[in-house]
Amino acid sequence: MAKTILVIEDDKYMREVLVEKLQHEGYEVMEAVDGQSGFNKTTNDHPDLIILDIILPVMNGFEYLEKLKDTDAAQIPVLILSNLGQKEDIDRGMELGAKDYIIKAHFTPNDLIAKVRALL
Repeated sequence: MAKTILVIEDDKYMREVLVEKLQHEGYEVMEAVDGQSGFNKTTNDHPDLIILDIILPVMNGFEYLEKLKDTDAAQIPVLILSNLGQKEDIDRGMELGAKDYIIKAHFTPNDLIAKVRALL
């Protein structure tokens, strides 16, 4: 059975690229365009992995991670994919429970797939 990945990304183009690449690799993909709808899908559907942007409407990625810690979905691995590349942002994301962090400007789709495979 295919692993399910939830992509929480508000940028339509970026989300479409991620979804297409992940589906091509054989993953089931769910999408959310803001942190709150992503949180609802996480707690209702329990994906195998979450790819999370930080700059999101309604609830940002840091707020999402903070809220996730208090749920039974807290054990789901989270891979942050963000334009925020400052050490403080990366450290904060990891401290809040993310398993890995990719800076959008420095990644290729193949890098992403390698990280996804490592986390699953």
